[in-house]
Amino acid sequence: MEQDEYSRMDQVEARMWWYRALHARLLDALEGQPDPVLDAGCGTGGFLARLPPSRVAFGLEWNARAAAIAAAKSGRPIARGSINALPFAAASLGTVIAADVLCHAAVEPQAALAEIERVLRPGGRLIVNMPAFRGLMSAHDARVHNARRMSAKETRTMLEAAGFRVLRARYWNGLLLPLMIAQRKILTRSSSRSDVAAFPPWLDWMLHGMTELERRLPFPMPAGGSVLAIAERP
Repeated sequence: MEQDEYSRMDQVEARMWWYRALHARLLDALEGQPDPVLDAGCGTGGFLARLPPSRVAFGLEWNARAAAIAAAKSGRPIARGSINALPFAAASLGTVIAADVLCHAAVEPQAALAEIERVLRPGGRLIVNMPAFRGLMSAHDARVHNARRMSAKETRTMLEAAGFRVLRARYWNGLLLPLMIAQRKILTRSSSRSDVAAFPPWLDWMLHGMTELERRLPFPMPAGGSVLAIAERP
């Protein structure tokens, strides 16, 4: 990503509605999954900082400055390296999280997934979050170097082609999808402004409240701004 995107992430990820919503879903998905946990592409460490101390967890980050921030913020070990060539021994991990990482231009999904399969123990779990729908590509995607957005079906197909057994692949951030479409395709389509920013408190509260309402619905969303998938190494 651009260096200033890491700075924005560091400043707002503990309180911005989007990060709080993503982290809540990752925590839900992580419940009951085996340790050790690797947050692959951990950025500035916001999710690792949310994990309970009882969890055996660490991060992987390519950017040196972000890795240093993540280590200080989370108190967890952070390895420098690429998800395309993980610096971990075979069958050494219980769970790998790749949240908005396989979408990056610098990531080769086939190589990254092969590496994740290598380092996971048999029966280990992979938790993936992907931005959804190619039609939602925007200036923000360009700023964070996103090269791909995928539907739930495409995400499932990608994981199955890599040899994983997909347990679940569902959309989320569906209630806010119409607003996301309007914001990206109508209101700011010519803007290069980042989506990562501090929102007015009332607006942040409203947006986060919508994601929490959706999180408690007893049925999956038919579409959304993101896809969350859980897969297992056979």
